[in-house]
Amino acid sequence: MQFDHYTVTLLTLRSDAPPLDEAALDALQDLHMAHLADLHEAGHLLAAGPLLGAPDRVFRGLNVWRGDADQVGRMLAEHPDPAVTAGRFREEILPWMVPGGAIHFDRTRFPRSMEEAGA
Repeated sequence: MQFDHYTVTLLTLRSDAPPLDEAALDALQDLHMAHLADLHEAGHLLAAGPLLGAPDRVFRGLNVWRGDADQVGRMLAEHPDPAVTAGRFREEILPWMVPGGAIHFDRTRFPRSMEEAGA
């Protein structure tokens, strides 16, 4: 059997995240979303979104990337997520494989802000 290989990044809320007021959190979220949209437009990021309903709200987001974990790690080192750089999120990079053809990703347009997402 053939397998398709991807990389997943899991974003978790850091226990030592700096306290931010609502305006600063909103601005940081918009920077985070614009960053993801840029990486999607460049063809690196296949899917991204928040994890909803996590009971402890530690698990915040999941991203699926084209490329192996080493490639994604290097790319994220060169183009870090502003929310990770600000110390809000921790990013764990995980290799992922699924049976060949089990899933596919269509090009779409990622929102660049919460306002654009309609939130």
